[in-house]
Amino acid sequence: MATAPSAASRIAVVTGASSGIGAATARRLAAAGYRVVLTARREDRIEALAKELNEAGHQATAYPLDVTDRAAVDEFATAFQTIAVLVNNAGGALGADPVATGDPADWRTMYETNVIGTLNLTQALLPRLEASGDGTVVVVSSTAGHGTYEGGAGYVAAKHGAHVLAETLRLEIVGKPVRVIEIAPGMVKTDEFALTRFGGDEEKAAKVYQGVAEPLTADDVADTIAWTVTRPSHVNIDLLVVRPRAQASNSKVHRDL
Repeated sequence: MATAPSAASRIAVVTGASSGIGAATARRLAAAGYRVVLTARREDRIEALAKELNEAGHQATAYPLDVTDRAAVDEFATAFQTIAVLVNNAGGALGADPVATGDPADWRTMYETNVIGTLNLTQALLPRLEASGDGTVVVVSSTAGHGTYEGGAGYVAAKHGAHVLAETLRLEIVGKPVRVIEIAPGMVKTDEFALTRFGGDEEKAAKVYQGVAEPLTADDVADTIAWTVTRPSHVNIDLLVVRPRAQASNSKVHRDL
């Protein structure tokens, strides 16, 4: 198990940092001068990323963590006196079944990861963010948190929950030195998102992006996260929706087939 990082200013904690948007965000924030703390369940992935960043002259620490394990999250939080940024990125989708046949276990897992995981980290680290005098909470939701589509109800419900969490938190802590930012990506092509959603079925995963010339990349989303985080302290980007040009809505995508 990795050693918990010591307290320092300008620490950025990134959840789900083992791949995709989380890993790309860690790279961006490290390049921006933050000491990044990488959390995810896959220790080998975050250890490799921490090594990459440190060898590049940045500061990075890996800390294996399951965001749905509240006791582990609370223990993690004791490592810090203050932090500057929390990026709640851990999440994901499972299945694309209609409501009539959706698996309640998948729905529960999505809610636990996307909503309760975000709640756990935010609650545990909010005092440290406030103590910094200039903290930022980022919630990576999805355009699914702002509109539904057939076959997506479980994921849509979870991301609506993440959206409402961010929106409510912003109301509740106004006047405190902590910003609350929501990033809502549309179609992003990463190595794992669609593959995980369809239980490793590569054919189904490929169809998600079929004919779409340029879906977003993880780095596109990480770029928007880093931009919002590095705005002047008085500037709060409440909500940033980012889609590829080929996607007009969750259910309207231009495909060259």
